[in-house]
Amino acid sequence: MDYRQFGRSGLKVPVLSLGTGTFGGSNEFFQRWGRTDVAEASRMVDLCLDAGVNFFDTADIYSQGASEEILGQALKGKRDRALISTKATFPMGEGPNDKGSSRYHLVRACEASLKRLGTDHIDVYFMHGFDALTPVDETLRALDDLVRAGKIGYIGASNFSGWQLMKALGTSERYGLARYVAYQGYYSLVGRHYEWELMPLGLDQGVALMVWSPLGWGRLTGKIRRGANTSGRIAAGGAEGGPPVSDEALFRVVDVLDELAAETGRSVAQVALNWLLSRPTVANIVIGARNEEQLKQNLGAVGWSLDPAQIARLDAASHETPIYPYWHQKGFDERNPKPTTW
Repeated sequence: MDYRQFGRSGLKVPVLSLGTGTFGGSNEFFQRWGRTDVAEASRMVDLCLDAGVNFFDTADIYSQGASEEILGQALKGKRDRALISTKATFPMGEGPNDKGSSRYHLVRACEASLKRLGTDHIDVYFMHGFDALTPVDETLRALDDLVRAGKIGYIGASNFSGWQLMKALGTSERYGLARYVAYQGYYSLVGRHYEWELMPLGLDQGVALMVWSPLGWGRLTGKIRRGANTSGRIAAGGAEGGPPVSDEALFRVVDVLDELAAETGRSVAQVALNWLLSRPTVANIVIGARNEEQLKQNLGAVGWSLDPAQIARLDAASHETPIYPYWHQKGFDERNPKPTTW
């Protein structure tokens, strides 16, 4: 297993982590993701640890805490071998203060996550979304206090806009507070918008990317091809909860993935994941699995690399003209360089 620097920190993380959104399935929304119980979760955790994947990602909102509880039980007796990331911000109750990134909510959310996980510290604590109603310095001071108390190791942001992340980094620098070392965001061959603003920011500020939904809401698993039925959750034109992707844009990518899968002897999903590992700022990819077999398949994305020509073919197939002002800035690359990805 390859390990990479986690942003501007001394932490090394494996290039793959196990996402535990499938753990629990205690409500209708998360039942669509999976219903992994403690026994299955324990086997998957052991499989990951044996493969060198010692990073496990969850969130308080996943099955309203059940995911954290199951992960905590699966890691009993193995906590010292593992890194855990979890998240807060989204609603965990009906009360007005049961959500957001206020000091009030974060202190209580962190304590609740620690209890559910059965641990005394969280290695990486993400703000799951940006809370514009709470002053940025209030959020960061609360997180800094939790870091100083030893309850959190590092902090990260998820689903922020570029200006929101930069504002937070500037606030941390101004007041000497803990800074976000990682960004957890959506990035895939059918969703490359991360490259336009957040990737240049990450390169400039030393913020690592932890990728979620790397297979584009299941569109890049190899189940969808030209002429096949694309209805349901992983439909090309609008997967449930995911951004729309036109049929042609999807099939253009899948056609090349099929070609490269044949050339490399790998699966379509493995090729799609491996492409992500070649991208600037990517430190870790969160892989999900409903069972051990899916997990083993995803673990096969590492230990080999696409060659530059193969990467270039996927780059071309997945290219999308950036929106303004990014397309305009490319005309002044001499003084305004962009990552060589678009």
